Amino acid sequence: MSRPIDILFLGDIILDVPEPDHWLSGIADVTRAADLAIGHLEVPHTLRGEELKGDVPAPGAEPAHLAAIARANIMMLSMAGNHIADCGAIGIADTNAELDRLGIAHNGADATLALARQPAIMIREGKRIALLSYNCVGPEISWATADRAGSAYVNIHAADGGPCRPQAELTEADPASVAQMQADIANARGRADVLIVALHKGITHRPAALAPYERALAHAAVEAGADIVVGHHAHIARGIEFHRGRPIFHGLGNGCVVTHALTPAQDHPARAEWAERRKKMFGFEPDPAYPLAPFHPEAVNGLIGRCRIHADGRMETGFLPIWFAPPGRPTVADDPMRDDIAAYIDAIGIRAGLPPLDRRLSDGWIELA
Repeated sequence: MSRPIDILFLGDIILDVPEPDHWLSGIADVTRAADLAIGHLEVPHTLRGEELKGDVPAPGAEPAHLAAIARANIMMLSMAGNHIADCGAIGIADTNAELDRLGIAHNGADATLALARQPAIMIREGKRIALLSYNCVGPEISWATADRAGSAYVNIHAADGGPCRPQAELTEADPASVAQMQADIANARGRADVLIVALHKGITHRPAALAPYERALAHAAVEAGADIVVGHHAHIARGIEFHRGRPIFHGLGNGCVVTHALTPAQDHPARAEWAERRKKMFGFEPDPAYPLAPFHPEAVNGLIGRCRIHADGRMETGFLPIWFAPPGRPTVADDPMRDDIAAYIDAIGIRAGLPPLDRRLSDGWIELA
């Protein structure tokens, strides 16, 4: 490798409304300039399948919209999340088939658990970049088994003793499940120059807060050999820390989420009920200017993570502040909004108990130390 390579990280991606290129256009120049951009694909892209029972189901998105992700140079996707199995095995199979056709590497959801745990690998400038992805929030019915399609996972115990599920108070990772994740990381380590672990984790729609298991699980991934850990699921940004010199983005927030599935004005009973219930659970009223992204008001503050890998293995970490323009389109933040968002990321990390970080501005990016 004769030059550094830039790897970018985006949070959740949902593109189930028309004109997907438009919704990505505010950040596409940034992702196209990277050597590799990685995001999290939240929902299946299929026109088939039956709704999974056990969580509030997301509708399948148009398969043709995946091509917009490729056109934005987001060429690697984690998929282990709480909605990827919402259209059943067919939905996962259709999504994977289209990603394969487009040349987008992917990991975390497949026809069996063994397949879902296999790392995605891409080569950039002679470096093998590997990705593993795990669903840490359930529902358990969405997890893959030896003979059932679904996602790779880490089992997190609920405070009430019930199953792992997105609306539960999740507190502690199951030791055997963590050991399995660490074994996957150790196995992938031998095949990778750069190893990324994506964790679908955390408390949705609540500013700053980290669940009790999150830091310990991310640290366990680094201790097993991960170079970079990225989190998503909360639909709101989280803080950043370093463990053993390796960066952990605890929550990338939304990468690009535009969907009708969360608006109360719809004829799907479960989704309409959840749109109302989550306002009471998390104590916020969505801004009516954001009908396609009705998240917590603070969720307009976002980030794209970056790790620059040098030829000698040295890594520099930073992020690009982004914000979400109504009705939900991500755009690069300009001054002074850029500085305000960077300060917000600092503040939520400190509120969550993370060590403060030194930062400096460089070409519009926030560099961390």
